[in-house]
Amino acid sequence: MSIYSFNKSAGRSSIWYLWILIFASVAVFGSCNKEEILNPVPTTRISDVNAFDTPERILALVNGIYTSLKSGSFYGGGYLLHSEVRGEDFINRTSNINSGFATWNHTVNSSSVEVQNIWSSGYTTINSVNIFLAGIEEHQGVVSDSLATQYKAEARFLRAVSYYSLVILYARPYAENNGISKGLPLRLVPETNPLNNALKRSSVAEVYNQILDDLDFAEAHLPLKYGNALLNTSRAHRNTSIAFKTRVYLTIGNYAKTIEEAQKIVSPDAPFRALTGVPNQLQAIATTPFLSDDYTTTESVFSMPMTAQNSSTGYSSLGYDLNSTPNGNGEYNLNPQGIIADAGWRESDTRRQFITAGATRFFKKYSKGNPYLDYVPVIRYPEILLNYAEALANTGNLEKAKSLLLFVRRRADAGYEFPEDKVNEKTALVSTIWHERRIELLGEGFRSGDLLRTLRIIPGKGTVGPVSPTDEQYIFPLPSTELNTNPDL
Repeated sequence: MSIYSFNKSAGRSSIWYLWILIFASVAVFGSCNKEEILNPVPTTRISDVNAFDTPERILALVNGIYTSLKSGSFYGGGYLLHSEVRGEDFINRTSNINSGFATWNHTVNSSSVEVQNIWSSGYTTINSVNIFLAGIEEHQGVVSDSLATQYKAEARFLRAVSYYSLVILYARPYAENNGISKGLPLRLVPETNPLNNALKRSSVAEVYNQILDDLDFAEAHLPLKYGNALLNTSRAHRNTSIAFKTRVYLTIGNYAKTIEEAQKIVSPDAPFRALTGVPNQLQAIATTPFLSDDYTTTESVFSMPMTAQNSSTGYSSLGYDLNSTPNGNGEYNLNPQGIIADAGWRESDTRRQFITAGATRFFKKYSKGNPYLDYVPVIRYPEILLNYAEALANTGNLEKAKSLLLFVRRRADAGYEFPEDKVNEKTALVSTIWHERRIELLGEGFRSGDLLRTLRIIPGKGTVGPVSPTDEQYIFPLPSTELNTNPDL
């Protein structure tokens, strides 16, 4: 399915940047106050001939790419939900295909709603990036060269996030054969008509190479920081790109590069923090980034802000799906035999506050009710510390890995000591770090990717037993809409 074909069927214009201009950004540059940033005046529809004519219109295009990334099926919530519930820590309660029942019980096929929607949302964002990059090259001088380069860096960062999100879900894991398997159609030019539907799949390694190329460009040209905390959370800056590179390099098992990138934004000693750019670091209280109503702390490296005018609701909302009434619909409850049953995750740990009380326990990291204005986290600082720790453990630096692991745990449970047999040698320590990821990053869309990148079995649920790396259901199939319109697959 090409981007053009999908949106033509939806009755939209084939000139793709028209729709981008309909949306105003969730965050804009300059001296705007918070109210103006979170509740912008919508941009009116503008002819594609004039889309790049003014600095304001070019900024609106950049804003539109961010808006595309946070569509309901993608980083507005849907992508994180489906990536999370493929694991073992949530139980589906409603058998509702709209909230991921087929994903949960490993019965998706090429026609499944989520298989088609995540793919189309990802490629929609990719195509909006490609259109923007081509357009700004054709309209040089409207903004300064330095600002144009920054905008290109933001766009390429968002393309990298999109391709990573798709390749880890729809392609064979890199670890299986160093990325030789077929990956994704690597679309890097604008698609404004159906003539370029046919495109072969690049290898998994080629897709990751493009992701890293985009991230390297972004790191070199993104600003160190913006003028306020909201922009530092909702727009890509230098540390954002570096942080995402730690995720990508860890995914492909390049531990040396994971360490190299992490060292750019993690100080040598505790308290671990970024020493340049945005001063990213853990908050003193683990619940602050979610339950304090301040979604713009330095722990939130990159998040999707939600507003009354621009939020994911219903089945696309993490709060709606994972929280209980009255703040959610309880589509999923926490598995009582899952991570919450771990005796080592003590009741004194403040992250237990994300779990409701009662016989059936729900997840309230996303605590807002309708219209579901919880920001959706894309990158938080504890992930970087755990990525770093895992890479160090795999390269033999057990002491430094343990110090990072303990720093994450003790932020939530002061004085905690891991049992010696859980951290005294490489295999045990790596397993303990994986376990800590399940606790710290619970509900943030990491579980499927963590299982797949390490070629572990996905636990069985419903009527389907465990899914091994050799099983067809280990990854999402290509959507039928792509198969029907791209003859070169």
